[in-house]
Amino acid sequence: MPHFDLNLALAREDLCRLLAACHYQPEPAFAEERVFETIAAASARIDPALGELAQRLAPAFSDDGVDALLVDYTKLFLGPNRMLAAPFGSVWLDESKSVMGESTAALEALYAEAGFELDESFHSTPDHIAAELEFLYLLTFRENEARRADDPAAVAEALMLRRRFLDEHLGRWIGPFTSAVSAGALSAFYRTLAELTGRFVAREAGGGKTR
Repeated sequence: MPHFDLNLALAREDLCRLLAACHYQPEPAFAEERVFETIAAASARIDPALGELAQRLAPAFSDDGVDALLVDYTKLFLGPNRMLAAPFGSVWLDESKSVMGESTAALEALYAEAGFELDESFHSTPDHIAAELEFLYLLTFRENEARRADDPAAVAEALMLRRRFLDEHLGRWIGPFTSAVSAGALSAFYRTLAELTGRFVAREAGGGKTR
């Protein structure tokens, strides 16, 4: 089995988990709990270029302010009339361009196969960007635990599920979604978050090379 870099593995876990958190409604706790500093540290361990990009998040969050970010978040991801960057995979993947389409059902089946359940407190669709990033975190965590245990069969299973997920779901729509966020965002924070998320997911889909 190839050399296992624990620091890199943990950084990838952290970045998946915290990028998911950043796609929920913005709150002062993001800054108070030093979320952006952790993102920057994890990004730098993965790739220096990602680290440089991630360092922009904390000052952008501070400069934009939570009230302005709430307005931007609402226009981008909620509406009320039209979402500028719908955070749902089915809108980008299905011909109907609607929520809860065929791709959502396929994703739910993959979640079930992996034993992944959305928390009861999660009030959006299974293909929301935050849910998909959290699923990527779970698959990354399982792969890392299997490598720690030197369990090739478990590693292979985790990698198979991760490849299917990126090839059939998140990896297919992350590009157009993050491009829409960048185009529609009024805040530097959401433009930076979009670029970081898109580049990280593309890196994961490409087998570890930053694009």
